[in-house]
Amino acid sequence: MSLLPVADALAKVVAGVAPLPTETISLHATRGRVLASAITALRTQPGFNASAMDGYAVRAADAKEGASLELIGESAAGHGYAGRVGENQAVRIFTGAPVPDGADTVVIQEHTSREGNRVIVEAAARLGQHIRARGLDFAEGREALTSGTVIGPRDIALAAAMNHPALPVRRRPKVAILATGDELVLPGQAIGENQIVASNNFAIRALVEAEGGEVLDLGIASDDFPALEAAIRRARTEKADVLVTIGGASVGDHDLIQTALTREGMQLGFWKIAMRPGKPLLHGRLGSMHILGLPGNPVSSVVCGVLFLVPLLRTLLGRADAGLSRRKAAFANAWPANDVREDYIRARFVLDDTSDILKVEPLALQDSSLVSVMQHADCLVVRPPFAPEAKPGDICEIIDLRAAGY
Repeated sequence: MSLLPVADALAKVVAGVAPLPTETISLHATRGRVLASAITALRTQPGFNASAMDGYAVRAADAKEGASLELIGESAAGHGYAGRVGENQAVRIFTGAPVPDGADTVVIQEHTSREGNRVIVEAAARLGQHIRARGLDFAEGREALTSGTVIGPRDIALAAAMNHPALPVRRRPKVAILATGDELVLPGQAIGENQIVASNNFAIRALVEAEGGEVLDLGIASDDFPALEAAIRRARTEKADVLVTIGGASVGDHDLIQTALTREGMQLGFWKIAMRPGKPLLHGRLGSMHILGLPGNPVSSVVCGVLFLVPLLRTLLGRADAGLSRRKAAFANAWPANDVREDYIRARFVLDDTSDILKVEPLALQDSSLVSVMQHADCLVVRPPFAPEAKPGDICEIIDLRAAGY
């Protein structure tokens, strides 16, 4: 099978993917969830003309400097004045309180003085001053939150103000994660002479959870078909939406995952893509379950997770921003020409107060096994196939890992 361009591979991964079903949950549990339908206001806010300051509600025609007004009552938040303000009258009013009928302006208390039950206006007020008009914030029926929104604290505040005790959200995608390889042990376990500590499964789990997914941890499967097939069957039994396998997707004698998946009925979408790192990426479907077979090298695994798993999860969640955002930057140093594969270079940001554009410096070591280098990377520099040698100042495209929380 020839190497598939990255853009074509991503298009295949998300093609025909429908958003997951909707569930309605209590408002206080919605942070980080994805809104499944638009939300409109169930009320108008404020529901009445409200004072924006402490002072006196009066008629603008009477709010002249030196005017002496009769104090006839008080309006407080939650306890409005029931009467009407007439000529040369005033009602003591507090922030958030309803403006009584007849009044059309508020003179702030700093601009007044009191003489018994008389209010002396010391600075004139104009019509409508210090009044929040009814519906200033929003009106009943207004659409304020759109489908596909990742719900944050500000959205929750708005939904609450609009009188929504619960919201419709997409069900969390269930992602089964299976690490493979006889050489792997979990952190803290005894490490054999020919073994290494598994890290990819922890990184991918964190990636899934950061994107709002629910993880089904299938552990580490040994390099034999019974162990692999048992794990695959468990993912299906527990109705995983996505199965992510890590390792075993290349061409070696011990790379068994593609065969194991095929024996279980997987329809292969593609295998091998024209990118570095991450060439041996596998994609397919097993019934309704999406399959992504990530490479075993740690950096390759994480990069492929960012580029392919994240958009897949966002599409399942119906997010409005399913694609990864990219931005422009400039090389801080020279970089060699590229070959046939699209390159994702780990790089760090360079502080430069003399330039208006962000500068990036590729890290010296780009081996796909180097976890420490990946941890220091601020971004991935995207180098198209056959890109010429880059000179300092040349413009490039980056994926900002820090901004995405990766």
